[in-house]
Amino acid sequence: MMDLRHISFPTDPDEALAAVVALRRLADRVEREAVRSALRQGWSWSRIAQALGITKQAAHKRLSDVTARDNST
Repeated sequence: MMDLRHISFPTDPDEALAAVVALRRLADRVEREAVRSALRQGWSWSRIAQALGITKQAAHKRLSDVTARDNST
């Protein structure tokens, strides 16, 4: 895993805000694939939620469309 503590931040607001959007989209893709993988490995929604630091209800509400067989992002 890459150490992000020393990453430089854009000083231009357009670049900085575009970076925020790109990072959010990347984080969403990583989260969905991680959940898909967890479901394939038999994880419960409770365990997934605990790993994400949110409630089971929040995890299920946000990610219930992800299935172990689903390959779309």
